[in-house]
Amino acid sequence: MGLSLKRFQSFCTVAVALLFFAGTAISQNASQAAPTVDEIIDHYISAIGGRAAIEKVASRVSLGNIDVPSMHLSGTVMIHEKAPNKILQVVVINGNAFRQGFDGKNGWTDDPADGERTLSGAQLAESRRDADFYHPLHLHQIYSDLKYVGTEKLDDRDAYVLQGTPDGESEPDKMYFDPQTGLIVRLVSHSHTPDGESTVTEDFQDYRKVDGLQLPYTVVQKGGSADFTIRIGELRHDVSLEDSEFAPPQPGQSKVQ
Repeated sequence: MGLSLKRFQSFCTVAVALLFFAGTAISQNASQAAPTVDEIIDHYISAIGGRAAIEKVASRVSLGNIDVPSMHLSGTVMIHEKAPNKILQVVVINGNAFRQGFDGKNGWTDDPADGERTLSGAQLAESRRDADFYHPLHLHQIYSDLKYVGTEKLDDRDAYVLQGTPDGESEPDKMYFDPQTGLIVRLVSHSHTPDGESTVTEDFQDYRKVDGLQLPYTVVQKGGSADFTIRIGELRHDVSLEDSEFAPPQPGQSKVQ
């Protein structure tokens, strides 16, 4: 989610949500009023490092590994992001490359089985949201009906839960925030593929500070075509990225490498 990437589609493309935290906690107990949506979001933005630090960064390159235990598969992940709304994701497993991109207007995929395909409808809308480089700053725009729905237990701790339906979707997403750190620890959303829609749960772990921003280096996803874990090994900001690398392949030219 925002400063972010996420989801492993049925063709093995992944987008990992890079979300942030830091700062002071919003406390709550039985004698205190429930937090408002704005309090939770403001705490989240502050936890990331603050609006100025978020907007200071203009690109991100992430390299890591992916493990799919149920299939006994592993591979590499490369994610390129460029402000305000460009993203390229590449997963390589057993020598096969699966790519997905959004160039600011067009969403596309390219894989060995189906070649290049242009995204439309719910898939395009999902790709556009994933490409929003400043996603945490735009939650009110992304979710027009965003609301606080209470707390839920995640393992041994409570989490504040925000719920909202993205534009064009029929079912709401749920975001879980740690009340003490402000960290987003879980996202439950909906992944769209040519085979249909599925509910996906992403847990964000192993946060590390990079250029003043707190980023998760591990994402565990359940649901969709397969459960998997992504571990980022290298992450760099403000790398020079050409706009052309985010564009869909030209007719007769596959971008799979």
